[in-house]
Parts: sequence; C-alpha cells; structure tokens
Amino acid sequence: MSGTIAFQGELGAYSHEACQNARPDMEPLPCVTFDDLFAAVNDGKADLAMVPVENTTYGRVADIHRMLPESGLHILDEAFVRVRIAMMANRGVTLGDIDTVRAHMVLIPQCRNFLLENDIKGEAASDSAGAAAELADTPETNVGVLASEIAAKIYNLDVVARDIEDTHNNTTRFLIMGPKADLTRRGDGPMMTSFIFEVRNIPAALYKAMGGFATNGVNITKLESYMVGGSFTATQFYADIVGHPDDKNVALAMEELGLFTNKLSILGVYPCIPREG
Repeated sequence: MSGTIAFQGELGAYSHEACQNARPDMEPLPCVTFDDLFAAVNDGKADLAMVPVENTTYGRVADIHRMLPESGLHILDEAFVRVRIAMMANRGVTLGDIDTVRAHMVLIPQCRNFLLENDIKGEAASDSAGAAAELADTPETNVGVLASEIAAKIYNLDVVARDIEDTHNNTTRFLIMGPKADLTRRGDGPMMTSFIFEVRNIPAALYKAMGGFATNGVNITKLESYMVGGSFTATQFYADIVGHPDDKNVALAMEELGLFTNKLSILGVYPCIPREG
C-alpha cells in the first residue's frame, strides 16, 4: 500500500528502520513525541503509525501501554527489528581517530566491550539518529555516533564498525496501528488478539479472569499491568493471546473474562509473526 507511516524519532532511528522493513512503499513521517505520532494519524497527516512496545533487553517501552487505549488507533500488524548497532563518523574518519561516541543512553551500555577494547568513552544523547544528524553538521574528526546503519546513509556518514553490540539477540517489537479496526482478518497462520481490561474489585478477580484462558487452552503471550487514573486500586491490564475472537476456545475464554471485568476492549486482531527462541 502507498501512503504515509508515522514514527517517533528522527529519520534514521530504529523505528524508521522498522517502517522501511515492514512498509517499504510508504513515506515515513518523523514525529517528536508519541503524542505527536498518534495525533498524526488521527489528524489525517499519516495513514499508519509504527509504535515500539517492548524490547528483549529493556522490557516494555515506558508509558506506551497506557497510551495505546487512549490513542484512538487499532493494531493492524506487528513487526520486529533486530537492533544492530553501527558506529559512524564524518567522512574520512577511521576507527582509530575516535575517542568519544554519542548515542541514546540505552545504546552505549550495549556496546560496552567494544568501547573498552577501543578506549572510547560514551556521551549520552537524547536521540541516536539526532546525534548522527548533528555530527554531520560539524567538522569533528574524533567523535562517532552509535545508531542504525540507515542513519549513516541518510546523513552521509562513514560506517567505521558494524554489529558492535555485546549481545546479538536484542530485538524490538513494534505494533503497526491505524484508524480503522479489522477484527475479521484471517491469516495463513496463527492470529494474535490484543486487548485491555480492568478487573472488578473482588477477591481473586485476576485469577478467575485468567482461568478461562487456561481451561480453554488459549496461549497468553503477554500480560502487563499498570495503574490508571492516579489510583492504586484501579489496575488495568494489557494482554496478547494467540487466537482469533471467533475461535470457539477464544470466545469462551473472553466470555469468562467479561464476568470479572469492569472494562474490556479489543485493540486489534492481526497475523502472528513467529517468535525466535
């Protein structure tokens, strides 16, 4: 499909890479904040949103599950990006010239061994792709940036080292979201259903709510809790399950869930991408 897909961050960010991989025919639209990202789709400036939700190393993206049900958007697909970290510098600079590297603070520790081996110190930046853009506007020859390799292509930087992360299984999961829900889709393989719910304030409510999934053989791949409305008593849950709402076992489990919840809302139904590991 053609159109525009919005993401949070600068051109060259890993979210931009996710857009290129999953929707290569769509025009990427960078947004400063997640609020701007959701607003871009709701206001018609973009057709879809690429939203990071969790990372295998750092867990869930802060506040994102709270924002999803308030976004007005629906999950249409999921996407995964293996975080490959490249070191880049201005044209003509070599690895031996670099004594300082800039990147988002979560990337620097992931390259600790490489930086120690090459006697390079790290400086935290608010955004790795933004740091690449800023470096390209300076004549600095002793500074590098850690970012996705597409940032080097965008900002005309040389890649001086590739795949320098300490672990090679760091992956970020994204949700592709749009303004219209489609709960009828059926892929060639398993389907995922994502939903939020708030349990009733009764003893063992969560245990009883989840019991229907166990007895009906529905696999829950994710269950996250978070406070809502500034209250310690109002706990909302985000869940991913394998299955379609029209599947008999899923329908039975969801029906039982409804008996123990004050609120239940399906965020999306979409094809399941096989998980590694």
